[in-house]
Amino acid sequence: MKISASIYSDKKRPLEEVIKDLTEHQVDMLHVDCNDDLSVFEDIKKIRQLCDLPIDLHIITEDPEKYYPFLEENPVEYVTFQYENLKKELNLPSTIKGKKGIAIITPTPIDIFEQYKDFDFILIMATIPGQSGGKFDTINFRKIRKFRRKYPNKSIHVDGGVNAEVSFILRSMGVTSSVSGSYLFNATSIGNALMNLTKRTIDSHYQVKDFMIPLEESPVVALTDMNMEKILQSIEDGGMGFTLVVDDEDQLKGLISMADIRRGLLRNIDDFNGIDPKKLLNENPVAVNEDATVFEMLQRIKKAPFPITYLPIVDDAGKAKGIVTFVNLIKGEL
Repeated sequence: MKISASIYSDKKRPLEEVIKDLTEHQVDMLHVDCNDDLSVFEDIKKIRQLCDLPIDLHIITEDPEKYYPFLEENPVEYVTFQYENLKKELNLPSTIKGKKGIAIITPTPIDIFEQYKDFDFILIMATIPGQSGGKFDTINFRKIRKFRRKYPNKSIHVDGGVNAEVSFILRSMGVTSSVSGSYLFNATSIGNALMNLTKRTIDSHYQVKDFMIPLEESPVVALTDMNMEKILQSIEDGGMGFTLVVDDEDQLKGLISMADIRRGLLRNIDDFNGIDPKKLLNENPVAVNEDATVFEMLQRIKKAPFPITYLPIVDDAGKAKGIVTFVNLIKGEL
């Protein structure tokens, strides 16, 4: 996940000094907020003279058309318009280069992206816009998950409340970029803050249920009527390489992965039709309680004698509640 540093969050130093500091610490992008102020392009010109880092411009305005000539003259790598301030649907001319995005605040549903399906990304504002140092609203985990499922080929950017623990969760959910402002500049050093935002293990007070994929969105088959076709179809539809197996009351009975199927095929190499689906079942998978924190989840994974790429999530009674997968986190670390 790329870190986009919000340059105006540092109120104490001149722009030149802030850009120099961010460049030396090899931040990924420079986030430039524009609250309907065309003078922002003077700062963009200065930035271009100071470094070659990608510029991530977020424009809040009722009149986007007046920005078009400036964007043509001063192209940026990323340009985002705030959805709630628009009086009519955006119609950006093709002469404006760079990746294009639409930003929404927490109460706005991600469904508005239907109007902007030709855009490259969505920017989810996870705190109150303009509120520096605000707390990440956990409802946005669900929005991110929904957007990822509905638009798998689009990027997700997040702005607001991103600290070390939130950053880890966002990376595991496949978020492309997160904006960091007060967290970067209020730390003992920018370098230390960047390390916290990208390190692999963190302490956390967020619970697994805040960001897990819920059971209704997970690959699941019922133990009572399980057969090879249903198992394979569930794994195929889920796209994660496994399926949960539950009873009629959603009690977790285990899981079946493609590795389990492969071993079953090898055991029955001369009689594929003789495979008993129930003998493929891993009845004791590593699982985590829905109330566990990220730190507790990671401790559980570290104790496992084999690599973990997905986890069933259960409640205190052992009922399946969902899953957490680390596929996106692994991709993001490559």
